[in-house]
Amino acid sequence: MTSASQNQDDLGYAVDIVLCVDATASMKPTLDNVKHSALSFPGRLVQEMAAKGRGIRSLRLKVIAFRDFGDRAEDALAESQFLRIPSQVDEFERTVSALSPGGGGDVPESGLEALAVAMHSGWETGLDRRRHVIVIFTDAPAHPLGDPRQTGARGYPQSAPGSLDELFALWGHAQSRESLMENSAKRLLIFAPEEYPWADIADDWNNTLFFPSVAGEGLEEWEMDEIIATIASSL
Repeated sequence: MTSASQNQDDLGYAVDIVLCVDATASMKPTLDNVKHSALSFPGRLVQEMAAKGRGIRSLRLKVIAFRDFGDRAEDALAESQFLRIPSQVDEFERTVSALSPGGGGDVPESGLEALAVAMHSGWETGLDRRRHVIVIFTDAPAHPLGDPRQTGARGYPQSAPGSLDELFALWGHAQSRESLMENSAKRLLIFAPEEYPWADIADDWNNTLFFPSVAGEGLEEWEMDEIIATIASSL
């Protein structure tokens, strides 16, 4: 390997990851496993990257917990700041450990609002080699954006657009010049049932991977391993 190649490899990646976690009551079997896996997530990702010969120069994690604005608006969405790993790993662990299942009423849930908030995160833009990753964990379909029963709720995010098409415009396609997300950096991983809108998003949005889930069956360890391996392989 040439000296120039070594210097390029030594630069490492700036990796920002937003975990959007459905925290409704029906998610209890999955949420316990998601929390367990998330606590070991930083170390496992670094190990996976090292195994592939890739370094991480900057790693930041953020957690968005969502429920249902139509059921209980006061705790329908909670967002942490980006937490730098390893210096803020204790705060990350406290944030994850505090997640508790509750509320939500009947399906669907406010997953698209969580995705919109995630897309508006303060992503790293200063380093040349960067990835902006959103991971969604849910066992339910999502309310359509623009539903007045949702949009009129207290605390409804102003960043949420009025339709799925408008949300896609923020995500952008490969040639988009005015999208919110940076095409070369963005990645979306969805752990969700094959219902609206998740299967449609997986089919239509670029840089997106879909892991079908079944309500009540939880998140298997091998599935989290696959998600981590997928993130590492996409860098």
